[in-house]
Amino acid sequence: MTGHPNDEETETATVRRSPLAMAVLLLLAVEPKHPYGLRQRIVDWDKDRVINVSQRNAIYQTMRRLERDGLIAVHETAKHENRPERTVFRTTERGVQVSKEWVREMLRVPAVEYPEFPAALAFVASISKSEAVAALRERLETCERSLAGFETEIDARLADFDGPVDSIHLVDADYQRTMASAEIGWLRRTLEELEADQLKGFADGA
Repeated sequence: MTGHPNDEETETATVRRSPLAMAVLLLLAVEPKHPYGLRQRIVDWDKDRVINVSQRNAIYQTMRRLERDGLIAVHETAKHENRPERTVFRTTERGVQVSKEWVREMLRVPAVEYPEFPAALAFVASISKSEAVAALRERLETCERSLAGFETEIDARLADFDGPVDSIHLVDADYQRTMASAEIGWLRRTLEELEADQLKGFADGA
């Protein structure tokens, strides 16, 4: 008995997607790893700029969920001298298919996200104009420093490579640079408008 043509899509849709889960599936398809080694690979490849692995337990929880969903499986249990046994995982065939579908979907469909900054802007009139100016100016200075540091870090990492790096591997950094530059431009323009008294309606009546 053959399945319905949409069965695979329905099954994929039931698996909870996340950037970290996508990265785990794609990296374990390249090389089986234990959770700590996988987290270190994400950091070494400078992908922790776009994949949140700041909480070490997150990758363990994600891998347990992916194993439960049949997207990764135990490859081997390794024992090295005085170290405890480490379970090494690999991506299953279904996991490879799901991860590539996630990449296509994340590229194709803008996600509905709720970052803090736009939410604060929605209620910026609840504070005084002087407080808003001070806060936005501090944010601008932070963003400018961050962008400069980001540029320096990328240049340093590229200098560590013996040969050229294919540009496709830098598109995430280029996107982040472009978005950071756009925010800096918006902040500068908005501060100019605030200081020129072009934006009114603050809590202090300004």
